[in-house]
Amino acid sequence: MPRVPRSPSSAPTACVLGIDPGLQRTGYAVLAPAPLPREAHLVEAGVVTLPRGAPLGARLVELADSLAGLIARHTPAVLACEELYAHYRHPRTAILMGHARGVVLATAARADLAIVPVPSTQAKKLLTGSGHASKPQMQRAVAAALRLPLLPEPHDVADAIAIALCGLRLRAATETVAAAVVTRRRRVAR
Repeated sequence: MPRVPRSPSSAPTACVLGIDPGLQRTGYAVLAPAPLPREAHLVEAGVVTLPRGAPLGARLVELADSLAGLIARHTPAVLACEELYAHYRHPRTAILMGHARGVVLATAARADLAIVPVPSTQAKKLLTGSGHASKPQMQRAVAAALRLPLLPEPHDVADAIAIALCGLRLRAATETVAAAVVTRRRRVAR
């Protein structure tokens, strides 16, 4: 499983684990919030490579075990996972991808993580301004957003980082709204 090594300055709590599910390669990225002007710090990113010729069940077990290991190592608070996209010309692909995504969600639920579904078009729009950005555009946008010295490779990693960024932003927005509600309730109660 090739990966970007963990940074010694990264905090294991409050992390977001972003997942780009696949049956051959599942991209993952662990991001931690960073103080401004930086939005996030890349803790680790890589791919879980599943054996191509292995039976579907064996690949799904390997995926579940690998994700459980990532979750145990980083103790994320949130798992952001790409939603399925089904093209009418390729329904079988969506069905097969649903198996991988189901394993991701079940593994996250077993670990009691908050789950944030992220449509790929939302992640693309967040980083590039276009919901239909190409794979190379996403790689450049992710590298720029996190100030990475190299483009994340393969594209599954860039996609997972983008999904994690969406999860991190959603989590920050949710916490801000929750804090505002508490403040408002205190003011009203006075």
